[in-house]
Amino acid sequence: MVFLSMNRVLYRQTLDLSAAQLTHQGRRELLEEACHSYTRKRRVLIPEDLKHLIVDDQHGLLYCYVPKVACTNWKRVMMVLTGDGRYHDPLKIPANEAHVAGNLRTLSEYSTAEINHRLRTYLKFVFVREPFERLVSAYRNKFTRSYNTAFHKRYGTKIIRRHRPNPRPEALDRGNDVSFEEFVYYLVDPHTQREEPFNEHWERVHSLCHPCLIHYDVVGKYETLEQDSHYVLQLAGADGEVRFPSSAKSARTTGDMAAQFFRNISPFYQKKLYNLYKMDFLLFNYSMPAYLKFR
Repeated sequence: MVFLSMNRVLYRQTLDLSAAQLTHQGRRELLEEACHSYTRKRRVLIPEDLKHLIVDDQHGLLYCYVPKVACTNWKRVMMVLTGDGRYHDPLKIPANEAHVAGNLRTLSEYSTAEINHRLRTYLKFVFVREPFERLVSAYRNKFTRSYNTAFHKRYGTKIIRRHRPNPRPEALDRGNDVSFEEFVYYLVDPHTQREEPFNEHWERVHSLCHPCLIHYDVVGKYETLEQDSHYVLQLAGADGEVRFPSSAKSARTTGDMAAQFFRNISPFYQKKLYNLYKMDFLLFNYSMPAYLKFR
């Protein structure tokens, strides 16, 4: 009887795996078609392109991290996998420690020959998210939380100075009350990108992870985070070593929440913003949100 139930479990796991394989094959094919349709001629990767690719040499993994797409938990998992037994439970690693530069190696730190070998032979994966939900999540986290004073000083003061008529001296000094509308004006202002690259929290995924230059084996989605994370760990043979942490869904930015934030954005600026993030919508097969008014 035990033997029969074990067989049933194995059969169930095989079915789950093959269903996941079909899902991910479909995503890869859609991504390749979109790259072919929407990108111009290919170029050679440079070390700067590889700064978001975290390397796990023990399990042959390359993970391109995207802020606001469960990257804290994925970095914690990578620390368990690469930590030589120092870490066992991802959730016992403080969030700030997961983001300390130097705790994890990135592909840009390797020689050209080592980079090429890893790109050819390692399991490469990235997690993506509906672009405007990710953007609203970044805004909520960086501009509405009182503890993010570094972001308020670095970006908030600049946004208020440029995009608020007659700002109060206190707002110019603190930068801690940026509205979502002001944030949108900042993003679509051509001066912004001429001045410096976008911060990684609102940079487009295709600019962080170069999915048309790097052939990812798995394109995980935030919307199916737990299943896709389990699938990656299974493929890497690491599912016995670590579990991807379940996350609390209560504070997540949803489509309905994003719609509320976009309510006060004029159709003119909605269109500008959509055009800015259009490639992420196309490459990762996200449809244009129904709440946009510029159609």
